Amino acid sequence: MEPDMIEETLGKIETRIKSAESIQPERRAELLRLLETLRDEVSQLSPAHRVQAGNLAGFTPAAEPAVTTATPPLKALDSPAAEFEKAHPQLVRIANAISQQLSNLGI
Repeated sequence: MEPDMIEETLGKIETRIKSAESIQPERRAELLRLLETLRDEVSQLSPAHRVQAGNLAGFTPAAEPAVTTATPPLKALDSPAAEFEKAHPQLVRIANAISQQLSNLGI
């Protein structure tokens, strides 16, 4: 995922949140607040970390060299994901909170 695709993806998530009729107003406001906080966190990433975040989020070809036939694809992401989480714990917490809430809503 290209770094500017991160913003595109966040925009799509925002559109889905705003247009989902099943989300209660309080929950919608909370999700939009979390999304804005996530945008702020992403904007503070260095260019290299933006690429790393995009690669982890999209598991793009740039992330694939770590994958071998002996390594399951998700296992190959364990180390880079753990390193990214260690470097950016707040960003990961916010992304996980958004993901969990959207999942609970069936989005």
